[in-house]
Amino acid sequence: MRGKRKDEHINIAVHSKDGPNTSGFEEIYLVHNSIPELDMDEIDLSCCFLEKKLNLPVILNAITGGTERAKEINRDLAYIARKYNLAMAVGSQTISIDEPQLKSTFSVVREINPEGIIVANVGANRSIQDVLKAVEMIKADAVQLHFNVPQELAMPEGDRCFKGIIENVAYIIENCPVPVIAKEVGFGFSKESASLLYQAGVRIIDIGGMGGTNFIVIEDKRGGLFNRELDSWGISTACSLSEVLSLDLPITVIASGGIRTAADTAKALAMGADLVGIAGSFLKILLYKGAEELDQKIEEMIYRLKSVFLMTGSRNIDEIRQKPVLITGKTGEWLKLRGIDPSYWSQRL
Repeated sequence: MRGKRKDEHINIAVHSKDGPNTSGFEEIYLVHNSIPELDMDEIDLSCCFLEKKLNLPVILNAITGGTERAKEINRDLAYIARKYNLAMAVGSQTISIDEPQLKSTFSVVREINPEGIIVANVGANRSIQDVLKAVEMIKADAVQLHFNVPQELAMPEGDRCFKGIIENVAYIIENCPVPVIAKEVGFGFSKESASLLYQAGVRIIDIGGMGGTNFIVIEDKRGGLFNRELDSWGISTACSLSEVLSLDLPITVIASGGIRTAADTAKALAMGADLVGIAGSFLKILLYKGAEELDQKIEEMIYRLKSVFLMTGSRNIDEIRQKPVLITGKTGEWLKLRGIDPSYWSQRL
């Protein structure tokens, strides 16, 4: 059943239009610098993640695994990650833990990219034994624990009990040999949830906000239980990022959820994200147009991202994080109602 479900998720995701919600980044603005005094060749987009250097602050985020089609997708993405020195996370490995004959659909990523940053993925409710199997399966540098309560509730076959999760996360962190990443799958972490995760020992949070792949919509199309009534559920990526950053915790923050462009990427980094995660938009290009087209799109994205850095007068990620960011519209209203002052970003000097 899980293999069929994974392929159904891919088919529905790539054929679904964006929305109904946006990521919120259209309401966020960077300030143009007419006199940047920079050369494009000076722009450095590199960063350090999990004690390794990346050429771009991008993680190809958890997408799939567990079927032959998924294996081909993972192989193609692994080649891209290796070529551009990007981090990569696999999709949920639960299926291959329960059905070991499917391990190769995930381990192919490490075979293609033996030196790169590869991140394992299991549900936050799984046992430490399962976590260790997932890590070993792909010789992972870290493991994502995914949080997907709305999706589970939307599935007729999904989980219904979510008690003891934070205690389980703390136990995993104590006993896992690699760093643990708490990852939302598209509904966004609130500041309250991020605080609980931090207290449990989490030091890397992937906010996985609303605006990207919408698993409630996907489950609706699979005969889910929400009947389109909750398609807009969640916290937008821009709001979730702001909420987590407002806590000013000593953590690594990954912004993901509907980030599709260089402009979105630059805005997230300027706000304070350490990296961005991209999944759905890359998957659609890969499946519709092929690996060569995805390769070309990433080349174009790099040029445009460098251009935004130059147009804000930023040589590197540290510098763009010092630039003013204007948060307007519903995103700005949300933050004010949540006790977060948008001028924290707009009044930077």
